[in-house]
Amino acid sequence: MATSAIGPGFINNTTKFTQQLTAGFGFVILISVLLDIIVQLNLWRIITVHGDYAQNIANKHFPGTGYLLILLVSVGGFIFNIGNIAGCALGLQVLFGMNLGPAAMISAAIAILLFVFKQAGKTMDWFTRILGMLMILLTFYVCMASKPDLSIAVQKTFLPDMIDWKIILTIVGGTVGGYISFAGAHRLIDSGVHGKENLPRVSRGAVSGIIITSLMRYVLFLAVLGVVMNGVLLNEQNPARTVFEAAAGTTGLKLFGLVLWSAAITSVVGSAFTSVSFLQSLHPVLQKKKNKVTILFISLSALAFIYFGQPSKILVFAGAFNGIILPVSLLIMLLISYRSRNVEYRHPAWLTVSGWAVVLVLLYMSMITLIALF
Repeated sequence: MATSAIGPGFINNTTKFTQQLTAGFGFVILISVLLDIIVQLNLWRIITVHGDYAQNIANKHFPGTGYLLILLVSVGGFIFNIGNIAGCALGLQVLFGMNLGPAAMISAAIAILLFVFKQAGKTMDWFTRILGMLMILLTFYVCMASKPDLSIAVQKTFLPDMIDWKIILTIVGGTVGGYISFAGAHRLIDSGVHGKENLPRVSRGAVSGIIITSLMRYVLFLAVLGVVMNGVLLNEQNPARTVFEAAAGTTGLKLFGLVLWSAAITSVVGSAFTSVSFLQSLHPVLQKKKNKVTILFISLSALAFIYFGQPSKILVFAGAFNGIILPVSLLIMLLISYRSRNVEYRHPAWLTVSGWAVVLVLLYMSMITLIALF
């Protein structure tokens, strides 16, 4: 889940919004962490206690809602994955000077290989863990090199000069929106981690996933803040590249390529796995050929990127779009929690109340975002 959230959109949006809000972006991170934890605890606990995929649980309790989830999550996942493939291509271009088309196909082939092995699940887990740790360590190095003013960062994290709800929605959507939060829950189901007896482990995993993601975001925020406050103007087409290069020169540029590729390739894997875990419920053949469908999903994402070119705005749009999906998904899951007596489970009152509060807040933010878009 954490590495699914830390993709090229994550890097692009964190950099862009830090440039826009400067130290005040720390407040956005703080609010998003609180919202993310509430969302993820609700979703993961409800799904794993039922021991099945979200769409199947939804169709069982409220026929038709599972198909709505399949549509929303798979479309959102595909939009995100085009941006993920773009990030992979840009990362290899920075590292080796490759053209974007071949770089996209090579990255797609590497992601596909993970689903060719018989032990695809375990291979995917180790692959994302290693690259996830690498991303955080490399970004921390660039953060130290940029020398941000920590006192201002901490102060504005709690006392911002302004609040932008659209940015908060985009960040929450890019962290737990659309397919991302379901990625961890469905991976737990596949691994046999479900039922009441595993709820403590599920809750720890839900919170730790958010903490890992937020740690990476805050470190990247500090790195960008240090560069911006030194008066460096960021390239609008690729602001994160400017940050890494300004902070650590040629070494920073190569680190950017490696971080971007690592973030993008792990998100390709997470997006494809989760989207297909929803799509497989449409027909038994899709479930039987799940790995092949996943390979097709990745291939189509790469071809879409090559056809449309670099989707410079799609990364921000994907975060906002998945943020709009989120309150719908959470609302359905919360309604299901009222019907959990058949699994002898009572959803904690504090999670129910806070979950409904988040639904209302996100619906409000979604309305503001849709009005701004149209």
